[in-house]
Amino acid sequence: MSTTTNEIIEKLKSITLLEAAELVSQIEETFGVDASASVGASFIPASGEGASGQEAVEEKTSFDVILEDVPSDKRVAVLKVIRNVTSLGLKEAKEFTTSLPKALKESVSKDEADTAKQQLEEAGAKVKIQ
Repeated sequence: MSTTTNEIIEKLKSITLLEAAELVSQIEETFGVDASASVGASFIPASGEGASGQEAVEEKTSFDVILEDVPSDKRVAVLKVIRNVTSLGLKEAKEFTTSLPKALKESVSKDEADTAKQQLEEAGAKVKIQ
């Protein structure tokens, strides 16, 4: 930054909130700008869609492993996997499977969710990741 810019920044650090509000008003009047507008704002078409015609979608970073169904003939194997994946006791694991579908793991990484799903499916359970 130039010396002038540094001097302005130091001066701004020393003014009160009221003085800063007055400064903003004077800058708006002098330069014909609106300080409430975001500095980094980009053009958004009236339709509300982005330039490509689609809205940006955030990449999901946490996932839930949902146990949907446990076939009765695969119950013992699935209970073993549930106990390994969650560290639940045998009684808690049995109780868990009485009212499905239910989230077995919540807010876990994609890798952890995929691993749990693979283990449960290999044991015979029906699983989905959300």
